[in-house]
Amino acid sequence: MPHTEPDEPVTDTAPVPGGPVTISYIAESAGVSIPTVSKVLNGRSGVAADTRARVEALVHRYGYRRPTPSVRSNMMELVFDDLEHMWGMEIIRGVERVAREQRMGVVLTAFGPQRGAIRYWIDDTVSRRPACVVTVAQLSADQRDQLRARDIPFVVVDPTSELPDGVPFVGATNWAGGRSAARHLVELGHRRIAMVAGPEQLLCCQARVDGYRSALAAAGLPTDPGLVARAELTLDGGQAAGLALLNRPDPPTAIFASNDLQALGVYQAARRLGLRIPADLSVVGFDDLPLAALVDPALTTVRQPLTEMAVAATELALALGRGEQTPQIGLELATTLTVRGSTAPPRR
Repeated sequence: MPHTEPDEPVTDTAPVPGGPVTISYIAESAGVSIPTVSKVLNGRSGVAADTRARVEALVHRYGYRRPTPSVRSNMMELVFDDLEHMWGMEIIRGVERVAREQRMGVVLTAFGPQRGAIRYWIDDTVSRRPACVVTVAQLSADQRDQLRARDIPFVVVDPTSELPDGVPFVGATNWAGGRSAARHLVELGHRRIAMVAGPEQLLCCQARVDGYRSALAAAGLPTDPGLVARAELTLDGGQAAGLALLNRPDPPTAIFASNDLQALGVYQAARRLGLRIPADLSVVGFDDLPLAALVDPALTTVRQPLTEMAVAATELALALGRGEQTPQIGLELATTLTVRGSTAPPRR
């Protein structure tokens, strides 16, 4: 029997006179494979323009109608680029909370280092027909189109790049969070405030840098490009950037990091140089992961409501799956500054 996609129940015989036209017959008449016809019917990419036109003409000529789609499963899907850090566990906690209340199962997909596997993920998801998809991974236009073609609603959590109009998302007020962190350090009396910034291409990281610069400008402080060090959002990245900043001839008295892991890397850098926190150096993070309250001294950080973001994204995705009218499809939840023991006035 010819290979078929899981969601296209077909026969492998030509239609009898007066009988229903099958996808096999369309494929045979067009001189293509059944999966190619399926791609055309489902609006997928990867089909040459002349082949697509030939298949569409035959579909119209024979009046082919796809079988009624199977009932959507009582499952939803949660998709990550990477699950290496505790940040992802907060997202999982929020999704599972809503799924449990709605008696839904959750399929968890994480791409890991081999991100190319996403191609296989999208095919599997289409065949599973989940009630909805909540994705932390940033999907391409083609992948979004595949989900739309099967009427599978999706919501992006914490988008890292600009999304086209109409793509549902839930994020946080990153600019306001960055501003509140820097303003806190200014109010303590710091005048040389550095920042360990995240990768420039990440929208959330750039918004935090912009908020930091806004707070300095509002206080009448110069923005010294040498006090902004780019690094990956990791412990090692924070340590390397912290060492570079603290080894300057005129080192900062305070450092704001783009996330808590970077901030803990700054802790390591300070201790390698014999600096005490907060007596010699104040440090602020971003996210407020559970470990922020457990380190010594406890980390002052901007709380990003990760669990609440996941809850809102899941509720929105399920509502879209039920065909409900939602007041808005783009949400930004407020960040708040949590002051702990890692910040103090600069030493005179």
